[in-house]
Amino acid sequence: MNDPVRFLTALSQALATMSLYGDDHPATTRIVDSALERLRELQEPEPELQLTFLAGEVLFGSEVVQELEGWEWSSRLTNAGIERIEFLKLVEPDQFGRFLSHLAVRLGIRPASSADLWQMGESSIRFGQVALNEGQTARGEPARVATLSYTLREEREAIEWVHQEIQKGSKIPMVEADAVVRSLSIAMHAEQAMVLPLLQLKEFDQYTTTHSMNVSVLAMALGEYLELGGPTVRALGVAGLLHDLGKTCIPREILVKPGKLTESERQIIREHPVVGARMLLASPEPMELAAVVAYEHHVMLDGGGYPALRDARGAQYASMLVHVCDVYDALRTNRPYREAWESERALDYIRERAGVEFDPGVAQAFIAMMRQWDQRTARVSA
Repeated sequence: MNDPVRFLTALSQALATMSLYGDDHPATTRIVDSALERLRELQEPEPELQLTFLAGEVLFGSEVVQELEGWEWSSRLTNAGIERIEFLKLVEPDQFGRFLSHLAVRLGIRPASSADLWQMGESSIRFGQVALNEGQTARGEPARVATLSYTLREEREAIEWVHQEIQKGSKIPMVEADAVVRSLSIAMHAEQAMVLPLLQLKEFDQYTTTHSMNVSVLAMALGEYLELGGPTVRALGVAGLLHDLGKTCIPREILVKPGKLTESERQIIREHPVVGARMLLASPEPMELAAVVAYEHHVMLDGGGYPALRDARGAQYASMLVHVCDVYDALRTNRPYREAWESERALDYIRERAGVEFDPGVAQAFIAMMRQWDQRTARVSA
């Protein structure tokens, strides 16, 4: 058992014991002391630590704690508004005790009293929701975790490198692709509630990379909105990131052509779903879902689009989700032949095409999600 797991296990045991026996019981004292000891072991190499709680996942710094996937207390903490805990220096026993008492109140383990008020100001522990602006959370409470400023330049460069490796004939570097998806997930949860960190296109050459990352973010957000669960959300993120992989084989002059495509150029573009699916199926790791999405993300509900499916089953559900995300981001992005649409216009298009191009339930969910979260769209530099 690694140190983050040992500490968080002890923390949850301390909170559970407090709910059974109260603060002053000997059993509570023992388990609280044990939790503090585990924390100090964790802080021994580096006192400054950060723990982040996502839907079904725990992050220690920027690394996922695999052993705690689906950990019950992660959901309990986030539901109580504790999305992040930061330890800035070695924690003293009295401060740790007050911290646990406050968590117990926030979690509904025991009723609050005036003694439980968290003392702001100089503290070695910060926790709660990440600030949006001017030190306020979305609920108007004092922010207890510093606002994070970030760009996605490194992630964009990583995906560009992945594309370059593929163009050279190398196998798909799935470790790097998966790492980018994890970074995007962290960025989405770096602020209070949900943020959609969508990249702004600076150069048309960047479109495939930028668009793929945006579709990954939107697909994960839609998966979370539909409460599909952590593993499915992550799989949607990977599928969204790689859905246009086949475009890495399209000549640059066609991808960035400002004028109307010729019929032969249009046919080359229309082959990218098949090319991308074949590349994903040939990867060393099983990529069946991503391959299906790559193949089907231009298939319409009424059978239109491309490539034509041979049976009447229609596109799979994951492909329908990525399809609507793909169209929305494409409409919202400046292209050589047209300017970007406003969000409301793009959503109107999706609503009008529901039942023809898009699955009605998927379209309705996406529109509702964007109208709820559109104010949380952060145009991030890359």
